[in-house]
Amino acid sequence: MNATGKVLAAYGNLVTVQFDSNVRQNEVAYIVTADGRMKSEVIRVRGDQCYAQVFEDTRGIKVGDAVEFTGDLLVVELGPGILQQIYDGLQNPLPKLSEATGLFLKRGVYIDPLDRQVKWDFTPKAKVGDVVGAGDMLGSVPEGKFEHKIFVPFNFIGKAKIVEMAAKGDYTVVDTIAVVEDQSGARQNLCMMQRWPIKIALKDYEERLLPVEPLVTGCRIIDSFYPVAKGGTACIPGPFGSGKTVLQQIISRYADVDVIIVAACGERAGEVVETLREFPHLEDPYTGRTLMERTVIICNTSSMPVAAREASIYTAITIGEYYRQMGLDVLLLADSTSRWAQALREMSGRLEEIPGEEAFPAYLQSRIAEFYERAGFVRLKSGETGSVSVIGTVSPAGGNFEEPVTQGTLAVVGAFLGLTWARSNARRFPAIDPLISWSKYLDQMRDSLDKLDPAWIASVAKAQRMIFDGNEIKKRMDVVGEEGTSISDFIIYLKAEFLDSVYLQQNAFDKVDAYNTMERQVYTFKKVLELMDKEIKVTDKDEARDLFFRLAALFKNMNASAMQSEEFAKFESQINDFIGS
Repeated sequence: MNATGKVLAAYGNLVTVQFDSNVRQNEVAYIVTADGRMKSEVIRVRGDQCYAQVFEDTRGIKVGDAVEFTGDLLVVELGPGILQQIYDGLQNPLPKLSEATGLFLKRGVYIDPLDRQVKWDFTPKAKVGDVVGAGDMLGSVPEGKFEHKIFVPFNFIGKAKIVEMAAKGDYTVVDTIAVVEDQSGARQNLCMMQRWPIKIALKDYEERLLPVEPLVTGCRIIDSFYPVAKGGTACIPGPFGSGKTVLQQIISRYADVDVIIVAACGERAGEVVETLREFPHLEDPYTGRTLMERTVIICNTSSMPVAAREASIYTAITIGEYYRQMGLDVLLLADSTSRWAQALREMSGRLEEIPGEEAFPAYLQSRIAEFYERAGFVRLKSGETGSVSVIGTVSPAGGNFEEPVTQGTLAVVGAFLGLTWARSNARRFPAIDPLISWSKYLDQMRDSLDKLDPAWIASVAKAQRMIFDGNEIKKRMDVVGEEGTSISDFIIYLKAEFLDSVYLQQNAFDKVDAYNTMERQVYTFKKVLELMDKEIKVTDKDEARDLFFRLAALFKNMNASAMQSEEFAKFESQINDFIGS
């Protein structure tokens, strides 16, 4: 029998409860008030008392209110029907929630994450007599363009024999599709839906592999200079207004993955509304259909309860791990992990824990590491591979990258895409600063990149040196002026500015330039490098400036032209004439 209890105290969304039986960490409990039942999660147990964080507005909770413990951990429902959904941090489908409660969401209202009425075309893959265990495949249903695999629950213990198997047909997620019998003779009904605790990583795979395949985003500065691997992690820190959310939206549209999960964990409501309005109308560049067909949005804005904001990031990564089990490549975009960390700080303060730097909890870095470590490229028991890539944004106050959340994130991720005010104010978008950004994946993916161009990594290193050299010359010019700079140094500066202008910067509002395949990036980069290597003979600095200005215009026009089109050929011919002259 599950424990019951009563409220002893309430402080914000932290409630102290006295209970009468066994209670465990992360167990779900409901605070029963006159207005309804409010969901909470046990976050600390002390003797016969526990602290629970409530996922709702706690106004009206009184001392003595009843508390009902469920015996279950905080879980998500996994099964067909997740794609195209817009959930809150507790996996309530927000469109249905708004239909049930009206324009303003009411507290204490919870809706099943997976529709119990929709029927799915189930095709069995296992048969009567098969011995199965956790994570084994029972069958599949079509979901969009994917074959959604139906598994034996991942928390299934031991092995069991299938004694009944549903025939091909239409079933809901709660209909029995198989009956299994263990060695003791006990039988268990299995359906297409299962539940998994969000705070526990889903590790039902054979082996964790080193990420070696590039995650192509179509963004030149990322793919060429600071790439992210499939199954890898990246951090996009930047001050408010520097373009983090826009960059994430661009990545989500064009990234070469199967499933996209957007976790708005505390983002401003206006930015979330923009995402909700745009995604259903965006065309998937790989299928020509709506992008929403392979997207899940987890939506907890900064105006929603803090505890639900903290849960949203775990809900998102658990759904990502589930689709990875099907051999799919998943990309999770978390925006913004700073607000998730602020939720941890707020709860830590209410628990009166010893604070760390800037009042964040002392365990902040370990929590950040636990989250990013759930990304990965794995080989499944079936022999297939799947991946979860995580790109998280950080919003450091004042653009201070030395603050705890940024530093804790940089310690665990594989790529750092730092956005700065300087580039944003100069309208150099994406505002990823090449002087501070880095990626650990370049050497790791050498074999894959060598297939594109054997000299790729060496060429990137050469271009990066050009950027750094040009910046050093610019610093000197800021002190001594152009007059005190030699013509040779001035040309190096102009080459660096040219590289930045035509390759690192990209027009997200241009249909062609918004997305570049890796083949096109290699082609364009080689052209740029030819110009970098060319000896420029000019008589004065004005002539040099005018020369690079005209070249930049040609390259930008070529960037905006479809590959192999007449326009592309025209601009390429003019560029080739210059290179050959």
